[in-house]
Amino acid sequence: MIRLTDKPFDPGAELTAFSRGRSETGAVASFLGLARGEAGAATALELEIYPEFTSARIEAFVETARTRFNLHDAAVVHRVGAIAPGEAIVLVLTAAAHRREAFEACDFLMDYLKSRAPLWKKEHGPAGLRWIEPTSRDLADAARWD
Repeated sequence: MIRLTDKPFDPGAELTAFSRGRSETGAVASFLGLARGEAGAATALELEIYPEFTSARIEAFVETARTRFNLHDAAVVHRVGAIAPGEAIVLVLTAAAHRREAFEACDFLMDYLKSRAPLWKKEHGPAGLRWIEPTSRDLADAARWD
């Protein structure tokens, strides 16, 4: 399941719903990303997308993770639009028979979302607007999966 939303979401409720009824799943891993205030330098993070394109690209990468890590299931909930510091930006959930696959798949998906997903980010703050690009660390983290 991929959900792109401009509304805040409840990570606990998402995790509970994702985990429900999984009698053959031994592990569910999660990652929750939050918007940082950057010590007052950021008053909002804004994410722009092309909905159908972004959703399709993320879904294709989730399918790669399903196969590569033998997942039972995976979900990505990603905010778009304006996000205040402290609010949830992204939730990645993975379910597998064993913990290692669930953890690795979650890490793999976050590396993709940080560096390769078609999401355009800009930060608003007292100094004005600035576009955010993947860092060299983000790119190196993603490259380790190639």
